[in-house]
Amino acid sequence: MAAPEYLANPLNDQQVMMLRLLKRPLPEEDFVQMRRLAVKLLAKQLDEAIDKWELENEISEETYEKLSKGHFRSPSSKQSE
Repeated sequence: MAAPEYLANPLNDQQVMMLRLLKRPLPEEDFVQMRRLAVKLLAKQLDEAIDKWELENEISEETYEKLSKGHFRSPSSKQSE
């Protein structure tokens, strides 16, 4: 029988430190604020990753504009006959 995922992948030092910080329950308002900050950080990291990908693949505003005006449907079999 396979071990549960949480046992197969032990926590790293940062995860353990976060758990220690949150050992006691926070007031709901503080917890909501921490979640919002975490989401804001993850969104920033995602934006940076997308910006990097766009640069590496030479994706521009014009590329997105072209894609928005095109369509991705394949021609129907009746049209190709």
